[in-house]
Amino acid sequence: QVQLVESGGGLVQPGGSLRLSCAASGSIISINTMGWYRQAPGKQRELVAAITSGDSTNYADSVKGRFTISRENAKNTVALQMNSLKPEDTAVYYCKADIRIHVGLGLYGYWGQGTQVTVSS
Repeated sequence: QVQLVESGGGLVQPGGSLRLSCAASGSIISINTMGWYRQAPGKQRELVAAITSGDSTNYADSVKGRFTISRENAKNTVALQMNSLKPEDTAVYYCKADIRIHVGLGLYGYWGQGTQVTVSS
């Protein structure tokens, strides 16, 4: 049983900052890639940022220079620091993790329930 719990969403003014956190718990052997996706009303879900077990990162062009993804392996946690937020960043943000739950088996993707981020004046 694996659960991803997101926190840190809320309402923030344009230009402000917000920090999202996602903690994985359960029968976890190891975690490979962890990432954040977002989906705005009427839009498709898109990748925001991802980080591998080797700390290699990837960002959407729209957030480069403003967002930073990091992970704390000891706590199976991934965070997304969001600075200089814009109204266009408004969306539901979802945490995703590729997790191995049993020795000898492959990775399986798990999703969190999502957390709302609203950027408005």
